[in-house]
Amino acid sequence: MSARRDLPWRATRDPYAVLVSEVMLQQTQAARVAPAWRAFLDRFTDVQALASARLADVLTAWRGLGYNRRAVNLHRAARVLVEDHDGVVPDDLDALLALPGVGPYTARAVLAFAFDRDVAPVDTNVARVLARAVAGRPLGRTEVQRLADEAVPSGRGHDWSQALMDLGAGVCTARAARCTHCPARALCAWRTAGGDDPACTGALRPKPQGRFAGSDRYHRGRLVDALRRGAVDGGGLPAAADLRDRPRLERIVAAVIADGVAEWAGDHLRLPGGGEPG
Repeated sequence: MSARRDLPWRATRDPYAVLVSEVMLQQTQAARVAPAWRAFLDRFTDVQALASARLADVLTAWRGLGYNRRAVNLHRAARVLVEDHDGVVPDDLDALLALPGVGPYTARAVLAFAFDRDVAPVDTNVARVLARAVAGRPLGRTEVQRLADEAVPSGRGHDWSQALMDLGAGVCTARAARCTHCPARALCAWRTAGGDDPACTGALRPKPQGRFAGSDRYHRGRLVDALRRGAVDGGGLPAAADLRDRPRLERIVAAVIADGVAEWAGDHLRLPGGGEPG
């Protein structure tokens, strides 16, 4: 997750727009999300529009964001919202957690940023601030979430959560904390106690990603981008995925089908329910 300052979704309290932004931000940098978010909302203006759209069109609109299963889940979530919530994003943690692709972070982000509820979404930046400034020791997932929710000033979930994310992204950074610029330095448990950085361990510390080029994720992305241009027959799959290793290719094709990102139509692989942009 990146800092949220100066980003377009900060100005909206529309629950649908916030939900879309948070799903996009789950595994994609904010700079890439911003233009895609605007374009997505222009095309799928509300829950009903997204729910009634072809999944092929939703996946086409997701181009450039990666992790395409998120688009599938967002489309499924929209249909659940129409069927079970009259097309309205609910103001309820359990109801949000029941939506496809919505976990504890995304559910609380919607509650805090759209509804100003007294909950705090915990990303790696927030977890780092809490481990250093509040606890002064490493924190596990359950403990850091409890601590985050308890720390929210009454009625200030939106501003508090934004402030913690910005503090972690811009001041209390992972590699070089700018303690002299920190507004919480006088109260910081780590600064007071000293010792090893408590954010170096713990459940939510950043995990290094492997090399992208040549990875399964790379070849999956190439394949899905090809499917966005149209269905691909079996013989064209190696070129579409940029992969000649047949067993590995078959595994990748099986994975994108299992994720709901593609389907067979006769001897052609296509995006679900279509394959040509609508």
